[in-house]
Order: sequence, then structure tokens, then C-alpha cells
Amino acid sequence: MTIEKIFKGNTAVFVPEGWLDTANAADFSAAIDELGSDVTKLTIDMSKLEYIFSAGLRLIVAAHKKMKGALTVTNASAEIMDVFKMTGFDKKLDLK
Repeated sequence: MTIEKIFKGNTAVFVPEGWLDTANAADFSAAIDELGSDVTKLTIDMSKLEYIFSAGLRLIVAAHKKMKGALTVTNASAEIMDVFKMTGFDKKLDLK
């Protein structure tokens, strides 16, 4: 998995590509941890994400907490949206 990171003012956009699973969860976690206090909004653009496993879901929740709710998930595939719905995350996260 690779993560494209785009920064504009106080907003960061992450575009992960591939699978967000246990094997590469540490990379995604490190990217979240590296966000400075000047970043107050985070968008995760899932247009290039093929699949998300439970480890990835935990990281999305952790990012949501770190950003104090200022997290938006965009462009998730139908399969990934199904995962969000099955877990109830569709009711907790800002999904677009």
C-alpha cells in the first residue's frame, strides 16, 4: 500500500492505494501520527483503496478520535461501504 499525502493549509488529504490490512497498518498509523497540531481536518480519499480489513477500520476510528471528529471519508467503493455499514461505522463517520 502507498499513501499519497496532500496538505493545504490546515487540511490534509490521504489517498491510500491498495489494501489497508494488518501487513501495512503500521504505515497508515505512522502517517496519522505524523500529523501536526496545525492539521485540524483530515480527508481520507478511498478512491484507490481496494479493500479494508479490521486493522484498517481500527485505524480509521483512531484517526477520527485524533482529529476530534474532523475526519471525512470520501470515494469508498461499494464493497468498502458495505464494511462500514456492517460495522455501524457509517453512522459514526462522515462518509461522502
